[in-house]
Amino acid sequence: MKKLKLSLLVVLAVALSLTACKKEEDTVVAKNIVELAQGNSNLSSLVAAVTKAGLADELSASGTFTVFAPTDSAFARFLRAKGYANLDAVPNAVLEKILLNHVLGVKKKAADITTGYVKTIGKYGTTASFINMYLNTASGVKINGTSKVITADIEASNGIVHVVDEVIDLPTVVTFAIADAATFSTLVAALTDSRIADANLVSTLSGTGPFTVFAPTNAAFTSLLDELDVTTGLPGIGASTLESVLKYHVVAGANVLAGSLTEGQVVTTF
Repeated sequence: MKKLKLSLLVVLAVALSLTACKKEEDTVVAKNIVELAQGNSNLSSLVAAVTKAGLADELSASGTFTVFAPTDSAFARFLRAKGYANLDAVPNAVLEKILLNHVLGVKKKAADITTGYVKTIGKYGTTASFINMYLNTASGVKINGTSKVITADIEASNGIVHVVDEVIDLPTVVTFAIADAATFSTLVAALTDSRIADANLVSTLSGTGPFTVFAPTNAAFTSLLDELDVTTGLPGIGASTLESVLKYHVVAGANVLAGSLTEGQVVTTF
């Protein structure tokens, strides 16, 4: 009888201990995105940038963010490429736009990411239009054709963090054309055709804009070649014709969303 009582006491003690541990685990609060970055020695530049741009509170608040977090070495390369002596030399307004271009308003684990365009929480200029990023999952996760996820799925209380190897610069229409080769490789080849180098179209479309580009897909160019009865690809199209075709797809001085287009609307192209 004494042995039975002793056994029951042991079982009860173990149960109480497990319950206490469970309650302790339940009370542990996961770190938010900023706290996670602060605890990662390889993300000190990101923390400094977020603080300088005044975004720490926003990225610490409750939410379902996805942050593509550049490493310290990624920031160092970015600053050198842009001609900034250090992070303090970057204007806050510029830094804020670049950082917001790394954040999605929805939580996406690596397994949930598919190839295609998603909206960041960064906005274009003074408009209400959100800037997109192009995600490619052909080999890991690549952003805008330049930045790759090197550590995925770091869970936070307000979302998830993916560490990336390059800072994701603000995209231009050329950025997306190059990044989405499956759709626009022929367009890129046309824009970079040496016969129309004087047109300087790549440089123009990489500028500040705003531009609205009706971008022909690879299939569209194939249709053009068929219509012109050209069997030798782009080289078979005269340089002046190719240049005119390309310029006819670009409207300068306007950032026109599809929802703003109207029946019978007339716009001036290049």
